[in-house]
Amino acid sequence: MPAPVLQIVHCIDTEGPLQEPLAATFERIKSIFGIDLPPSAHTLRQLQQRQIDLGGLEAEVAQVVRPDLLAYNNDWAAIAAMLDDAMSPAFRNQMRDDFGAGWAYSWHVMDHVGYASNPRNKAMGYGEVFRFYRDAVQRAGLGVDEINWHFHPLFPDGDPLKAATSYTNTYAQLNQILARRLIDEGWFPVANRPGFHSERPDSHAFLEQWIPFDYANQSFEEESGQRDLRGGRFGDWRRAPLEWTGYRPSHRDYQRPGEMNRRIFRCLNVGTRFRELRQEHVDQAFAQATSTGSAILAFADHDYRDIRPDVQRVRELVSNARGRHGAVQIKFNGAVAAAREHLAATGQAPAQPPLQLAMSFDDSILSVRCTAGQCFGPQPFLAYKTRAGHYIHDNFDVQTPEEHWTYVFDAQTVPLDQVESIAVGSAGIDGSVAVVRHRL
Repeated sequence: MPAPVLQIVHCIDTEGPLQEPLAATFERIKSIFGIDLPPSAHTLRQLQQRQIDLGGLEAEVAQVVRPDLLAYNNDWAAIAAMLDDAMSPAFRNQMRDDFGAGWAYSWHVMDHVGYASNPRNKAMGYGEVFRFYRDAVQRAGLGVDEINWHFHPLFPDGDPLKAATSYTNTYAQLNQILARRLIDEGWFPVANRPGFHSERPDSHAFLEQWIPFDYANQSFEEESGQRDLRGGRFGDWRRAPLEWTGYRPSHRDYQRPGEMNRRIFRCLNVGTRFRELRQEHVDQAFAQATSTGSAILAFADHDYRDIRPDVQRVRELVSNARGRHGAVQIKFNGAVAAAREHLAATGQAPAQPPLQLAMSFDDSILSVRCTAGQCFGPQPFLAYKTRAGHYIHDNFDVQTPEEHWTYVFDAQTVPLDQVESIAVGSAGIDGSVAVVRHRL
């Protein structure tokens, strides 16, 4: 009987550089706690050291303004310097897994688009962050890191500082990002990390159409005491399983196990102010790997802070647990690869070949067929770019469910002679991915 395996997955919410001026830090304190103080470096140090009477809020405020949480990578040069070391073999191999491999990263990349303003000076534009990390992963040349999906909904006023949760309010940006990634980069997502750790019924339905693996569950033993997070606000996972083996969600409640298709995996935080991964969580993951044969220990942080201390911290937690769970093998892996291997090891993976799609034309009718495997959702994702430079996503007509879809280019859509390129992509139900592109 094979030894149990604990997959170790480092998810990074990958958003590029971030700047927070001193005045903005104090604005955030006021927004969260209702405390209005004149901004100064001296006052900030006093808050960090709990030296100002805040009527019992001293510890909470100090947690929000910890020095490590305010040490931002504020430009691409700072991120590049971090990655030069963090992605090097020397750093990765400071700890090897039981299969001889070093550390692996899952870069869950977002696009900053649709903002009414840019107060944190983020890297705006479709594909800006994606291309930077795609090139970094290619330069590393190890084939172990993954680029995955991350998306932040926007509030209707376009304020990027608001922790919005509604996909419905942001479908235009959402579909544009996917269409451009598919057409311009030949890329389609398989693993998700939700913005603000938050899912709601509308994002639940969207993910169930397209993305089979969801590193979202932040179930925790006690509710966060942070004032702005109480009552399930934003990342609400209070009813979700406290398990490291994943679950299929219910249609009525994404936090409860049910019969929907995607797998939601637990993923706690490192290097932040709430739901932080602790030693007992790591021991739980080892114990669950022992009992089931496989588990996934996943954790998340952000690239706008230095990820290297977080890696070292998790290494310490894993090293401490290994001595108590000697029968369990650890494996550093990407989010997609880990999920696929875990489902195979636990007998949950469908027995079918990887997904393959084929595209053909009959005059102005696009025909797409599934020639192997099975799409995760009911249809592939269709995107096309017009000669005027517009990116469009639309539904197919279903000719044979699960097998054959068509789309007509005419006056009801866009005449084919006005189309520059077409792309179709889908994740497979097994976590594979297929992308087909055609330039007219």
